Amino acid sequence: MTSRVPFYLSVFLLIAAGIALSVLRHQNYGVPWTPGETRQIWDIEARIEFNALGKEAKVSLAAPHTQDGYTLIGETASSPGYGVSYVSDQAGRRAEWSIRQAQGPQTIYYKTQFLVDPQAKVTMVPPMQEVVKPTFEGPVETAAIALINRATERSADDISFSRELIKNLNDSESQNASLLTNKMSKVEAAEKLLSFAQIPNKVVGVIHLEDGRRRQSIQHMNQVWDGKKWVLFNPETGTQPTHPNLLVWDESNISLLDVVGGRNSQVHFSMIAQEVSPQQATNNKVEADGLLNLSIHSLPLEEQAMFKTIMLIPIGALIVVFLRVIIGLKTSGTFMPVLIAVAFVQTQLTTGIVGFLLIVGTGLIIRSYLSKLNLLLVARISAVIIAVILIISIFTVVAFKIGLTEGLTITFFPMIILSWTIERMSILWEEEGAKEVLLQGGGSLLTAVLIYLAMTNSYVQHLTFNFIGLQLVVLAIILLLGTYTGYRITELRRFKPLVDGD
Repeated sequence: MTSRVPFYLSVFLLIAAGIALSVLRHQNYGVPWTPGETRQIWDIEARIEFNALGKEAKVSLAAPHTQDGYTLIGETASSPGYGVSYVSDQAGRRAEWSIRQAQGPQTIYYKTQFLVDPQAKVTMVPPMQEVVKPTFEGPVETAAIALINRATERSADDISFSRELIKNLNDSESQNASLLTNKMSKVEAAEKLLSFAQIPNKVVGVIHLEDGRRRQSIQHMNQVWDGKKWVLFNPETGTQPTHPNLLVWDESNISLLDVVGGRNSQVHFSMIAQEVSPQQATNNKVEADGLLNLSIHSLPLEEQAMFKTIMLIPIGALIVVFLRVIIGLKTSGTFMPVLIAVAFVQTQLTTGIVGFLLIVGTGLIIRSYLSKLNLLLVARISAVIIAVILIISIFTVVAFKIGLTEGLTITFFPMIILSWTIERMSILWEEEGAKEVLLQGGGSLLTAVLIYLAMTNSYVQHLTFNFIGLQLVVLAIILLLGTYTGYRITELRRFKPLVDGD
């Protein structure tokens, strides 16, 4: 007897691979498990204004990149007459504009799109240079050392030290803190104190995302390196910001905006939020990350629409296998109900059922006449195919003439499959009688309706199209059903007399 271990091992591997691929797609691409969800995209526009001096001008703006919680999916620049380029170096990304000659007021627009993405892939860049210890004036240095010593006593690592140090800076009763903050801003004081304590840190520009906000200025905060990532601190409150709508725009630790050949420069930010479908968000993220996407979502939209229907066919096959193997329902043909259900999806259920009954009923009448002619099989089938085409044509024209536009969709029925169905039902009628035809025909129609209901379910459509790995799970279930050798549920009625006898 052949061992079943390899078979069950293969089924287990199929299920494991299908689930793993689905989970991977959910985590890496952010595809939701349920339909109807949306993803948020922030459009952020930087408006740069300055007065040109009538000579060549060069503008450099710190540009953001993908970070924790946000994936950069697009950026554009609107600057008539200017050349634009994006430069990356150790200090970060910058957008640079240049022009040979400019005079008077100038306005440049730089727009970015960020996808709110908990699975954003971020490569943390550690500090590249050693911390330079700053110098203070005599009394200021004494105050700085006192604040550092106090924070050291109340901390255990760099992050807790930074938190305590910034708390001390915000202590209104501390004379040492007042001495420092009278000489410089809190963000500058925090940077110098952290550097004096030899802790890697930098000043970053942060934007508070608020839908519909206009002419917002950037807010400076401190970032501290904890050995694995940069941790953000707000020097004005002495806390680690946990607000989800904080976007770090400028990580250069140098300058937000540099203008050569102009004066009175300034930059303001405007932003707006929009909701997009998960599919659009996924496509945007794939393009932005440059991910190797071998799924059907990399195809043109027309082909994707075709595959959206094709991916539903395995669900129909699973229903047919379950109904035939477990329930014991009889159908005319093995997978004819699946193709009929696909036609129902195009025609809608009521129109599809009426069209199916009309075509098959009329076809059986014509086929009964052809059986009297004693034709060869090939000729008879060909004649039935032509008859089905004529029936569909006549019904379509009649439906159009009487104003039933739904009848035009009857052309979606698979003509060859219907022809073979008519042929098989006709032979069955001659051999088994009308009752068996009604059983198999009714079983086929019932199966097609059940498959239609599954195919039109929004959850089924979403899962089959967005998680290709689930097809492997469906295959594994079909293989398991194929090993069932017990009684069908419809066969249990044979034991009813035994139950009545007890």
